[in-house]
Amino acid sequence: MAKIRKRDNSYQIDYFDPNGKRVRKSFQKRKDAEAELGKRVSLIAEGRYLDVKKDYTTTLGQLLDKYIENYKDQAAYQSNKYYFIPKFREHFGEDTKLANIRYVDLESYKNQLKRTLTKLGTVRAIGSINREMACLQHIFTKGVEWEMIEQNPFDRGKSLVMKENNKRYRFLSEDEIDRLFDNCVNDYTRDVVTAALNTGMRRRELLSLKREQIRGDFIYLSKTKTDESRQIPINADLAQLFKEVRAKNQLRSEYVFCDSKGKPFKEITKSFRASLKRAGIEDFRFHDLRHTFASHFIMRGGTPKDLQEILGHKSLTMTNRYAHLSEEHKMKAVNLLNGLCHKTVTSQPTQNLKPASSLHFKG
Repeated sequence: MAKIRKRDNSYQIDYFDPNGKRVRKSFQKRKDAEAELGKRVSLIAEGRYLDVKKDYTTTLGQLLDKYIENYKDQAAYQSNKYYFIPKFREHFGEDTKLANIRYVDLESYKNQLKRTLTKLGTVRAIGSINREMACLQHIFTKGVEWEMIEQNPFDRGKSLVMKENNKRYRFLSEDEIDRLFDNCVNDYTRDVVTAALNTGMRRRELLSLKREQIRGDFIYLSKTKTDESRQIPINADLAQLFKEVRAKNQLRSEYVFCDSKGKPFKEITKSFRASLKRAGIEDFRFHDLRHTFASHFIMRGGTPKDLQEILGHKSLTMTNRYAHLSEEHKMKAVNLLNGLCHKTVTSQPTQNLKPASSLHFKG
């Protein structure tokens, strides 16, 4: 509560500003102290106090609306942020002042995500949690840049990003590929899987692929995960697939993969999982088809540099995780020569040869 107290030969005003900071200031005359305190109390009541931080007047809803306005056309927004933002509104409260959202609230939200199971009843992947927390952190970062908040609450503690295990190399063997094709639950799933195995394209890139992006012997991608365009060569198998799909769809849609009404398919998760189950293939995700493409590309003699360009990796670091497959493949190829010198060795007289265990070499 604001008050005035006499201090020796002066009068001191004492109050708390809207930021919660205690303010005390002395005046020689009581009337000056009363006038100043009255002015400051009025400014606080009217929300015009000069030292009020924007955190204390701006709500989370206002920040989220501004974020959507600026990022609604972003590819990442279309793929997952449109799903995250309503969750932020519900959990933290749309009318909550930004100043009231603390680091502990963010950490508690992350721990809640860790405890929340997926729709399939499984534990959420670390990568999934990290993407959601990264979106929330980016929102507050932009809030600072837009001068809607003084400090990002994420900066008040240690990083909330959890360490991920990105060293997953699961890919299909040639036998598993045959089994998958034989057990696809419908033609649409088989067509998309075929395209994935021949291009290494991501699921979103495949489902949004338009006929106009196929020109000559290449697929031209502009909207990618890394926001960098890339070109993917079309081999004979893929060219034949596109020809068959085009005839089947009868040019009723601008999209390559579409339903009987010409609308693009929005998901393939259910039919793909059903196909894997019928084929008896375990521990495999749609994204692993990208690993399968990369692995067989390297094992059949493709270069890491070419693979980097096709997959759209910004550096060879990501691509080089497949390099060991090239070495293994070379070792298998060299082993084809086993026995080549067999006749030469066995044709020598054996009576003068000693067992290998009794041979001694001088350095």
